[in-house]
Amino acid sequence: MELDWTTFGLEIINFLALLWILKRFLYKPVLATLAERRLGVERTLSAAQQAEAEAASLKRHFESRLADWEQEKAAAHARLDADIAAERDRRLAALSQDLAAERERSAAQQAYRQQQLHQELAREAGAGARLFAAKLLGRLACPALEARMLEVLIEKLAELPEPSLAPLRAGLLDGAWRVASAFSLSSGQRQALAQALELRLGAPCRLEFVEEASLLAGVRLSQGAWLLDLSLAGELGVFAGEGDLG
Repeated sequence: MELDWTTFGLEIINFLALLWILKRFLYKPVLATLAERRLGVERTLSAAQQAEAEAASLKRHFESRLADWEQEKAAAHARLDADIAAERDRRLAALSQDLAAERERSAAQQAYRQQQLHQELAREAGAGARLFAAKLLGRLACPALEARMLEVLIEKLAELPEPSLAPLRAGLLDGAWRVASAFSLSSGQRQALAQALELRLGAPCRLEFVEEASLLAGVRLSQGAWLLDLSLAGELGVFAGEGDLG
């Protein structure tokens, strides 16, 4: 069998081409992948070493702080013992004056009880006044009164200072403004309120109208945590708070 040099040469060329293809499209990507994995492992090891060092540092800090705390606790106990001893000595030295002090304390306690009784009577009177006011305002509540209170609320919107408008303008993106009223607002009243808000904030507002009979009369405007309440129920709540403080 004779050797075909042409075929042999072509086979060598094919073999070299195969080697070049393997080196370019297989060997180099494999080496790159291995290098990338090696870097990832090194980074992981480095992060683990850093975390271990931080944990050791935290442990040392905690142990140091624990020792300091034990010393502080011991010092506090010593101060407490000294204070108790000093207080005991002071009370023993003042034993001869206890009778006069007891009479003074009795007088002070009597005055305190009288003051408590006065405050309790004042609270009861305030509760009665609030109940009377609630019943009276409940009888006066009507759509006409609510319409006037809506006008006052619109006037208050116009009087809001500029610094307080920035969060309100930001609230335009947070959803609808909630408008609660004791009676159903007419389309004209709703439009007037919407126009007042748009004029004050410089952008149209989406309003959500609801009816809440517990307001008695008036309007409560809210957006998120912001609230503007001009209702009889709101005024009674303020009155109740002032009565408790008194």
